[in-house]
Parts: sequence; C-alpha cells; structure tokens
Amino acid sequence: MGMKPKLNPLICALDTTDLDEANSLIEKLRGHIGAIKLGLEFFTANGASGVRKLEHHQIPVFLDLKFHDIPNTVAKAIKATAGINTFMMTVHTSGGRAMLQAAIDASMEVSIITGKARPMIIGVTVLTSLDQADLNMTGVKDNINDQVLRLADLTQSCGLDGVVSSPYEISALRKQCGHDFTLVVPGIRPEGSDKDDQKRTMTPAEAIKKGASYLVIGRPLTKAKDPQAAAQAIYKSLN
Repeated sequence: MGMKPKLNPLICALDTTDLDEANSLIEKLRGHIGAIKLGLEFFTANGASGVRKLEHHQIPVFLDLKFHDIPNTVAKAIKATAGINTFMMTVHTSGGRAMLQAAIDASMEVSIITGKARPMIIGVTVLTSLDQADLNMTGVKDNINDQVLRLADLTQSCGLDGVVSSPYEISALRKQCGHDFTLVVPGIRPEGSDKDDQKRTMTPAEAIKKGASYLVIGRPLTKAKDPQAAAQAIYKSLN
C-alpha cells in the first residue's frame, strides 16, 4: 500500500483554469489545508507546466484526471507526471484489472524515477452525476451501490490505495474494504453553507466520523470571503 502522508485531511478543489487565481488561492490557504486538487479543466488549460508553476508553494497535489484508456496508455500517462509533485491521482476502475494493475505498477516506477513516495492511485467507481437510469443505459443492470462496492473490491484486489466515494457510500465501503483503504470524499458542505444544487450532502465532521480519509471541498473554500478563516473553521469542526 502507498505511504499515507499524515496530512490535514482537507483538500481544496481549485476548479479554475486561471493560473493567477490558483496561485492567489493557494497563497491564502497554504498551511490550512492538506493538499490542492487540480482537475481536468486546469490541466487541459495549463498542462504539466501549469502544475509546476504552483510547485513553489510546496503543497501536495491531487491530480484528478480520471485516466481511462488501454493499460499501456494509462501507465505512460502516469509516468509522464513523474516530474510533478503529485501525491494522489485518479483512474476509472471500469478500465478493468489489467489497466488498474498497469496504473499501480507505473506509480511505483514514478517513485523509482523521483526517489519520492509513489503517488497514491485512487479509483473512481461510478460518477456521482449518474443515476440508476443512466447506469442501466450503459448496460449495467445492478443497483448503483452494488456496482460501487463491486468496483471498489476490484480496485482493492488490484492493489490500489482507495476510491473516490460519495458521502453516502463511506460506511458500506469501510465495512467492505477495512480501515486501511483510502476514501476520498467530495460532496461535502460545511455547516450552514449554501448547498448549491446538491441535495444530498454531508458536513465535514459527519464524513470524517463515518470514515472518510480526505475531504474534497471546492466552493465553500474558493468562494469564501475569507478562504483562510473558512478552512480554519472546517478543520476545527473535525476535532
């Protein structure tokens, strides 16, 4: 299993394509969060060089690109991030066993190349935007929860570090996968914050209590009048 850095469990999702905005947010939040999450929009706009331009903050990077391709391509894509300060990356578990194993092997090669701990590889099971009807249209007749648990089981059996989990799957996943499996949980809304369009959310303290390893928080931090105070308040609520 990967090294589990003893981090502050808060990961801020920098959902922006703007490098200056990303820099200024990290400047405010540094020391109050454990890592930043850079997703497809930031990476597509700025590439690996954009990620490197944030390195001087010395904050761990969760590179959330959800790779899903043939095993060789996924392995090469993971190795291509060797120069970037990534502590965690995502792949789609529905890519299957050979792809998942290629991903974990590639992460070990990254460690050999860099001399640092390998990036943790986290599986994405069923996208939270999909409902039962959507899943059925893709030919999966099982109930969403069963599909999530099946894919988590596959992920764990391939030696990956954990999965991305909605707040409502934490308990079932903990029960099935044990306490060493990393659960990265988005869909978290701090007490009293605007729930936006998400009806089913959970507070940070509830999610940690249920067994979340890391909490991915976007707008409640990035759109806060004082992001630093917001991060401090969330962190305080966990203890």
